[in-house]
Amino acid sequence: MSRETSSGDARDLTWFKSSYSDSSNPSDCVEVATAPPGVHVRDSKRPDDGRLALGRATWSAFVTFAAQG
Repeated sequence: MSRETSSGDARDLTWFKSSYSDSSNPSDCVEVATAPPGVHVRDSKRPDDGRLALGRATWSAFVTFAAQG
């Protein structure tokens, strides 16, 4: 995973990008950041357009589901 600390964010989230991301276009990925009380998700192509905040149980269920497909 690669890491990038977001600038300008009051909480200074550290964003993670999957090592399975397409290396020919490194900005074409979903990024996640963990911070209490859950997980934040954003589009790496448009990081300033907002993010989705999920509880840890919801994120865990999503990752389990995605790994099955």
